[in-house]
Amino acid sequence: MNIEPRDVGDVRFLDCAGRFTLGEPAESFRKALSDSIAEGRTLIVANLEEVTYIDTAGIGELVSGSVTLKLAGGQFRLLNPTKRTRDIVTITRFHTHFAILNDEAAAIRSFLK
Repeated sequence: MNIEPRDVGDVRFLDCAGRFTLGEPAESFRKALSDSIAEGRTLIVANLEEVTYIDTAGIGELVSGSVTLKLAGGQFRLLNPTKRTRDIVTITRFHTHFAILNDEAAAIRSFLK
């Protein structure tokens, strides 16, 4: 999976593309998140628009990332997950860990509340 970090004001977007699965993809996400926190970026949005497939390890990394950010005083959002990803997150009740949004501007505004 390819992950491109980009900043919009105080918000760090992690633009993810490809398969978000066990192994290197999940490790790449974990590293991108920890690097962001180390840089002082604690308002994070995982943009999943270009993620073609996610398995339980990928979902686990999203939940773990949310918890890690919360412990660091930050916040985490999901942006543009596929219907399948949204369904998995809802069925497993992990949606209680983060907001799920479909619009980048709404994701940015959500941190202001």
